Amino acid sequence: MPSGLLALLDDIGALVKVSAASLDDVPTQVAKTTGKVSGIVIDDTAVTPKYVVGLDPAREIAIIWQIAKKSVINKVVFLAPAALLLGFFAPWAIQPILMLGGAYLCFEGYEKVHSIFSPHEEAHATEAESAKVITPEELEKERVTSAVRTDIILSSEIMAIAYSQVADQPLATQIIVLLAVAVFITAAVYGFVGVIVKADDFGVHLAKENHSPGVRNLGRGIVKFMPHFLKILGYVGTAAMLWVGFEIITHGVPFLHHLVENIEHALASVPPIAWLVKALACAIGGIILGFIIEKFVSLVRKIFKK
Repeated sequence: MPSGLLALLDDIGALVKVSAASLDDVPTQVAKTTGKVSGIVIDDTAVTPKYVVGLDPAREIAIIWQIAKKSVINKVVFLAPAALLLGFFAPWAIQPILMLGGAYLCFEGYEKVHSIFSPHEEAHATEAESAKVITPEELEKERVTSAVRTDIILSSEIMAIAYSQVADQPLATQIIVLLAVAVFITAAVYGFVGVIVKADDFGVHLAKENHSPGVRNLGRGIVKFMPHFLKILGYVGTAAMLWVGFEIITHGVPFLHHLVENIEHALASVPPIAWLVKALACAIGGIILGFIIEKFVSLVRKIFKK
């Protein structure tokens, strides 16, 4: 009996050592996964500030907190367990889901590019929205709901990519990495969004008369710069959406994957140029795919209207 107990303790000790060894690799896995989803993170960061535009500045942080709270709950409670269950029971479904999300990113990215070159259509949509008379509370609730809906799609893609990076790791590592990525990325995205939306208020504060001329000039500079920064961030987010979306698609289409890899290998002697050309090629591919999807969606809408 004592020998059996000792054997059991030895087995437990060996299991603990294996688990500890795998957990030592968690920071590396989190860093690797975060890098893989950087394009989606940039897009999420670029998209979110628009949801507080036109609302009470005193409510901006509270609104962002509501979105962030729902985002982390969705990732931790629903999306991470769903990724683990799919990985265990239907690992074959991970790649199609990733590709479906990539196609959606290309579609949305194309629509943003189209709106940049067709601003009159966006103006008509804005006029239609302004025709509706709703209370500030209703508008805030509507904005939060819309933001969370967009966040769910982007978060689904983030968690699916995160799982694909640790699919061959022990279960403990998978769980910890998914949870760490969920919390870290949510905190990073919405923390940065909070800084962005309050930057102009900070600039106004610095521009007050009770500060030195240098500080006032800095404050006025921040206020003037922020609209341009938000516009640039929007462009970067759109480019990242197209690039990441199409690159995800290429991983499920061998021909496209080899083509993109050949482009990168041809310029391997100059890594920054290789990365830039690859990203540009993926962005162009994303625009083309997004255009095709948009035409298909428009056709389906017309059929259902009839």
